Amino acid sequence: MVSLLVKEKLYINEVVLGTGFGIIIGPYVANVFTPRDWGPLENTITLEVMRIVLATGLFAVGVELPCAYMKEHAKSLLIMVVPTMAFGWVVVAGVIQALFPQLNYISSLCIAACLTPTDPVTCAAITRGRFATKHVPVNIRRILSAESAANDGLAYPFLAISIYLTVETSVRTAIGKWFLVGWLYEVILGTVLGAVLGLLFSKLMKISHNKGFIDRESYIAQYLALSIFTIGIASTIGADDLLAAFAAGSAISWDGHFNIQTEDDTFSSVIDYILNCGCFIYIGAWLPFDAYNSPEYGITPWKLVLLVIAILVLRRIPPLLVLYKYIPEIASWKEALFSGHFGPMGVSAVFVSALALTRLPTPEHPPADQAQYLAATIQPIVSFVVLGSIIVHGLSIPFFSIGRGVHSRTTSLTMTWTNRNRTMVPDWVLWARRAHEEPTVDGDVEQGPTKIPGDSDGSAVDTPETCSPVVIVASPTVLGDTESVVTKRHSRGKDDPSPELVQVSVLFPIIYQTKLAAG
Repeated sequence: MVSLLVKEKLYINEVVLGTGFGIIIGPYVANVFTPRDWGPLENTITLEVMRIVLATGLFAVGVELPCAYMKEHAKSLLIMVVPTMAFGWVVVAGVIQALFPQLNYISSLCIAACLTPTDPVTCAAITRGRFATKHVPVNIRRILSAESAANDGLAYPFLAISIYLTVETSVRTAIGKWFLVGWLYEVILGTVLGAVLGLLFSKLMKISHNKGFIDRESYIAQYLALSIFTIGIASTIGADDLLAAFAAGSAISWDGHFNIQTEDDTFSSVIDYILNCGCFIYIGAWLPFDAYNSPEYGITPWKLVLLVIAILVLRRIPPLLVLYKYIPEIASWKEALFSGHFGPMGVSAVFVSALALTRLPTPEHPPADQAQYLAATIQPIVSFVVLGSIIVHGLSIPFFSIGRGVHSRTTSLTMTWTNRNRTMVPDWVLWARRAHEEPTVDGDVEQGPTKIPGDSDGSAVDTPETCSPVVIVASPTVLGDTESVVTKRHSRGKDDPSPELVQVSVLFPIIYQTKLAAG
């Protein structure tokens, strides 16, 4: 009933709202929905819920990217994903070991692997909103969406090497399994499987469409059906199901046919919205608040807060500030700073931590070895970081919007004070100024409510879409306004909905000054 107010006016997305509602109905407030009381199957249910939501989100990201986007931007994604993930993985592991010395570095690497990937669900909630559409360049939104989808599947190798080094007695055996199973079987096979399924279904649907066997509703249903079908096959054979879902979404829309058939459809957005809301309600009720103060494991609230701050500062921002010059989609250090900040952790972190528990022994009390200690501490640490990321990244845009509003109001007050102190002049000066003003560029010139064509024959001149004309405006609403404002819009790409940069210059009334001198 208040979704428009909350999402479009306050810029608070479903991630924050869903998590807050889950906390309210969870075991620590209303005690209505308690996932952690479901017994031995709790971790399995959590794992599968996160898997389905991630798969549908990754498939949607692959479909919504432009045709052949992954091919055209492969170099940028490779530079943005691999070094950034590796740097964050190593640095976050060092911070975790420093704050929790009972964990060795290998166990810290396992926890850091859960926090390495960028969550595509939370990222989509940030990059698809009205605020992002107005203020974030389209190239940044697309590269962040593609990166969040790609690095989700690449979290498997980082987790695999940490698990193998923890549970295996031989380092050589652990590295061998990591290369054969973690890379060749899971990552490469999962990617190839998803791409083949996506291309196959794309060809089949195109043939069915040409023969008149398929309707538009069936195309839309593929958002959910094909994503679940892909992760079902991939997880059955033990491949990387997340990368498979993303590859299937990219492949099915590779030639643009699927995008045309599902254009202007809202059903997929509704399904995605429902799944995201339900998932974060589940996460809010699943959060183990009582485990955030466990001195027997070395876990205290202040250590967890320090960990969140260190991760937000060190995980992505430093490598992107160094590498952004090699990424054409990121034009400046400010955009690199923005891209480094918006690397939220959410569904993917919960999923990877639940997956890690399936490969670790059940912890005793107290833990008998390092593997059991890791199993007892991985979810309390990961879940607190997820909660901190939801709060910080989910509320960043509302706070940024408030800051822009304060700046806008300050500018408005300054302009009002300036207008009040201007010299009173007769209105004919403004009209004389308009009559003698010559356009500075070829093209249409707007003067108040009138429009003067740029050609002498009276026909309007077409201007290219990437360049807007100079506009001269004389506002009669301010009494005695002696200035005309000239605004020149900087050129921008055809498909870039980002805000235009406006250069303002002031033209003084030469005619009025001349009249005073003559008098």
